[in-house]
Amino acid sequence: MDGALLGDIAGSRYEFSKPKGFNHKKISLFENGCFYTDDTVMTVATKYAILNKISYRDAYVLFGKRYPLAGYGPMFKEWLCDHLHSPYQSHGNGSAMRVSFVGEYFNTVEEVELEAKKSAECSHNHPRGIAGAQAVAVSVFLARNGFSKREIKKQISSRYGYPLNRRLLLYRPFSKFDMSCEGSVPLAIRCFLESDSWESSIRNVLSVTCDTDTVACITGAIAEAYYKDTGFENSQLLHKFLYDPAVSEGEQLLYRWATEPYCKEDRE
Repeated sequence: MDGALLGDIAGSRYEFSKPKGFNHKKISLFENGCFYTDDTVMTVATKYAILNKISYRDAYVLFGKRYPLAGYGPMFKEWLCDHLHSPYQSHGNGSAMRVSFVGEYFNTVEEVELEAKKSAECSHNHPRGIAGAQAVAVSVFLARNGFSKREIKKQISSRYGYPLNRRLLLYRPFSKFDMSCEGSVPLAIRCFLESDSWESSIRNVLSVTCDTDTVACITGAIAEAYYKDTGFENSQLLHKFLYDPAVSEGEQLLYRWATEPYCKEDRE
């Protein structure tokens, strides 16, 4: 899951604009201006729900209220504040950005699809919102289980109907800020498909005008599962960006659960 969180953090500076003369191949990915966003908070909440065997809805409400300034979209903010927490037919990319731990944790494609659906439908219950979550979780599952990029591309295209043939070279001149699953998930997977490392997958994201923190969170999750590493000192970076020195150890909910270990035996 580190790849998802660090992708979010690396993409956080460039969500709405890129500086003049921006060169995605040369910039430093992790600077003091980076920060975690709602993508990290909700991804950790998914892990918290699974390891504590509580509902995704309850975990998202808990983390959302504990970290209210993380940058949630207006509809999700309303969902957090509404005491009923009823789903609102969204197909925004919020369902896709928070789901990667499902693909990391469960043992079969069937389990992954079912759990991804559960994680999405408590808020994003539009069919395209559910499909986006399932596509990301299954991509992570296939990547961590040794499937080739060609096989991942074929399965995701056939299962969810996503067009994955469009190369980044064609995305770049026409890309725009798109917060839907259908706008974010195919792009994120394409950034992974054209990479040769976790780092290059994130740089691919930064080369396109998009919802960079979310797309990088999704891409980073798939790429880490595939390459088995980010190439960075994950623990140091997570401590730098997630640990809050202003609160006690007992209150470090985000950092603690981002780094909480678990065993394969827990899944069986």
